[in-house]
Amino acid sequence: MLEMGVTAAIVGATGYAGGELARILLRHPQVRLTAAVARSKQGVALRDAHPNLHDAPSSLAIGSDVGDAEVIFTTLPAGEAAKLAPGWLADGRCVIDVGSDFRLRDPALYATWYGYTHPSPELLAKAVYGITEFARERLRGAKLIANPGCYPTAALLALAPAALHGLIGPDVIVDGKTGVSGAGHTVDEAFLFGTIDESVRAYGLPKHRHTPEIAQGLADLGAGSMRLTFAPHIVPMTRGLMATCYAPLRDGVTAAQVANAYATTYANEPFVRVTPAFPPTKAALGSNWCLVHATIDEANRRLIAIGVLDNLVKGAAGSAVQNMNVALGLSESAGLEGLPLWP
Repeated sequence: MLEMGVTAAIVGATGYAGGELARILLRHPQVRLTAAVARSKQGVALRDAHPNLHDAPSSLAIGSDVGDAEVIFTTLPAGEAAKLAPGWLADGRCVIDVGSDFRLRDPALYATWYGYTHPSPELLAKAVYGITEFARERLRGAKLIANPGCYPTAALLALAPAALHGLIGPDVIVDGKTGVSGAGHTVDEAFLFGTIDESVRAYGLPKHRHTPEIAQGLADLGAGSMRLTFAPHIVPMTRGLMATCYAPLRDGVTAAQVANAYATTYANEPFVRVTPAFPPTKAALGSNWCLVHATIDEANRRLIAIGVLDNLVKGAAGSAVQNMNVALGLSESAGLEGLPLWP
């Protein structure tokens, strides 16, 4: 299979995340993108549906069939991938959902946070939640992978060393900021240039859908039950995301312990780097990098940890490919080696 190339399909290929998946997969040395599925632009060549995909094969057009693809990436609205996944899994395919349908293990949370009854609750326990850095053993050979959300990826990578080493107490605030591409192809006055330029606004408060995902991730990292406040904001840029996380330090924790926890946790990670200063979002632009910086507010005994990434790459398509690589036994960095753009 690997000699001929793994065959892959993207379902939801006309959106921003679908286009980013195509951009990465078209340059992946061991993957052949064989199907691009979407409800819109049927029959349009993929390279015409996304103006940056100039050398995608002219024969690769938007259709409605995944064909015989061995790996299926889904970038669908909430509730849609869960309706389709059982059939694909029964065929023995690997399904990687870039959407939200398999991220939460408790099906009741979908009713509370998403407003619908989960179509395939029996699959939630089988899905591997794929923050690759902490899920490699479970990802190997996995057939159903829940790709994490963009905000949870940044927040959990920012807080993980402190949680794993027991450095913080159970009260966390995550202040998130993202570019407008995080909203997808949204046609709404709130996203018009004249509305969003030179403006920042909060949204999704106090019940943004990523809140239970971050809480679940912190519990998985050993932090236990957390009191979590998540406050997301849209800022006037196209791509990029920053999660600034605040948590009380446990008694006796020192700055040296914090620095050591972050340095050792990420010492050998291919796509997480601990930076010596607060990183700007542009320092991760177009790449699969997550840049992390942590410091201590000594006067208030509080950890301040920042995670920065490109919401469409490490926050979506890039991490999905990273998860696929591990699941299939490929080089984890295959197709993802590009450095960030600057300026």
